[in-house]
Amino acid sequence: MEKVLTRRRPRVPSMGRFGWLMALYAENHERLVRLFDPASLAPGRYRSEVPGALPVLLDVVEQHPYTTQLRLSYAMLDPVTGQPDPSAHLRLYRDAGQVEATHCYVGRRWQDVIGMFPPPDEVVDHRLRMNTFLGKWLQYLDDQGHGLASLRPNPDDARLDRSNAGATG
Repeated sequence: MEKVLTRRRPRVPSMGRFGWLMALYAENHERLVRLFDPASLAPGRYRSEVPGALPVLLDVVEQHPYTTQLRLSYAMLDPVTGQPDPSAHLRLYRDAGQVEATHCYVGRRWQDVIGMFPPPDEVVDHRLRMNTFLGKWLQYLDDQGHGLASLRPNPDDARLDRSNAGATG
């Protein structure tokens, strides 16, 4: 009787979409902390300006013992809503070393985009898209030279002045 040997491949663990999302959160945390160190900032509005680049606004909405709520945007206004756009609403988890983009457009939370009762796969897909966008945006801001050195408090700018914001319309 002939013995047939089958070669078994070692099982290499693969990262699922949820694991990929958690890795994005950790990567975005590293980028955001390196750029602006938001946990060290008092609540308020900050503006980063570098030559040849659009001004960036960082709103530190709330500081809590383990989390920071933020909004990152350019100093441009959406002509329809009158709010800074694009913008990303962020939650920084200092204890877990993660940053989550909760939504990326004024007035459009995940429920507005994918409905009230989406299947779990759709929720993960939506979060993957938002947080991939955030990671690319943070890298772009870093490449342009934005960071702590260019960040200044901007308390008078509770609402952008349309003439200075680069908005059209």
